[in-house]
Amino acid sequence: MEYRHFGATDRLLSVFSLGLMRCTDSSNLLAETIAAAWALGINHWETAQGYGQSEVLLGQALQELELPRDRFFLTTKLTPMTGAETEQALQRSLQRLQLSFVDGVAIHGINQPQHLERVLADGGMLAALKAAQGKGQIQHIGFSTHGPLDLILQAIDSGEFSFISLHYSLFFQRNQAAIQRATDRDLGIFIISPADKGGLLHRPPNRLAHLCAPHTPLELNYRFLLADPRITTLSFGAANPTELQVLGNICDRTAPLTPQEQGILQRLDRAAQDTLGNDRCSQCYACLPCPEEIHIPEVLRLRNLATAYDMTAFAQYRYAMFENAGHWFPGRRGDRCTDCGDCLPRCPEGLNIPALLRDSHDRFKGKSRRRLWENEG
Repeated sequence: MEYRHFGATDRLLSVFSLGLMRCTDSSNLLAETIAAAWALGINHWETAQGYGQSEVLLGQALQELELPRDRFFLTTKLTPMTGAETEQALQRSLQRLQLSFVDGVAIHGINQPQHLERVLADGGMLAALKAAQGKGQIQHIGFSTHGPLDLILQAIDSGEFSFISLHYSLFFQRNQAAIQRATDRDLGIFIISPADKGGLLHRPPNRLAHLCAPHTPLELNYRFLLADPRITTLSFGAANPTELQVLGNICDRTAPLTPQEQGILQRLDRAAQDTLGNDRCSQCYACLPCPEEIHIPEVLRLRNLATAYDMTAFAQYRYAMFENAGHWFPGRRGDRCTDCGDCLPRCPEGLNIPALLRDSHDRFKGKSRRRLWENEG
């Protein structure tokens, strides 16, 4: 296992972190999973007050395992709230975790401008967290986000945070500028769900697997991320010890991409261009805002992936979250297009966006899907 500095925290974190969203059933199973992660070299656990009984079970597991407290980094997350609510929520987390302090508290889901405004307001959430930091109950304060790039950059530029948790992967590079800005500001960078939200890469379609050979799509995605020295650590959401086994062959492979790996990335790009042709969305986001609040770039990104790599299952999975996950996955479905034409003159590729939106909806519509945890704001 390789370790990297977590930005201004000056702590060394393993390049993989154990995310505990799925570890909510049994403290014994969680203890076994943490023990396996610890044996592999993982020293960062990430939970959240909104992850069911995760904090409670983690507290019980840590009591059972008796790991040296100064050798692991524990992060929990609290959704944006008032200063008074923050103080109560933090005490509740500490009690559930059976700890006197947590290494990191991430403000969970700065996804809209009003979230950041509320957090930074005088007497607000950040002030309460800093007060707790002064008492030794928190060591470092960060934030997680599913928000738009401009909001992420604004939060980074506030200078108030030591680390950031965000989405970024081989198949979603929109937040490249945020990765660089966070690096420039010395924030630790924690990548959220690069395998699942990065493309359901544990179960890749045959076409994608063929294009990535001799590597698996999952391995190639991890290599893409681990080869980037700006990134500190990647979330891995194991629900049991067995699921950690896949990391054994990748957790120390942090060198720059090899010529072979770079060649595979070029092959993927050529395949996308050959398949999509003049219908390929470049993800410039010039089409936004949409009068009907359709998240045009995201809909067309999913279409890109499904068309180029047969990632239709992933596209359906994510598309079904539109209008069902609030600010965690904003935007309306493609069938909400009214052919107003507002986006057309702004598209540098000259795409027939209304037609592509309708095509995407016809291909991906299905049963609506909500987030795993529905009480997160």
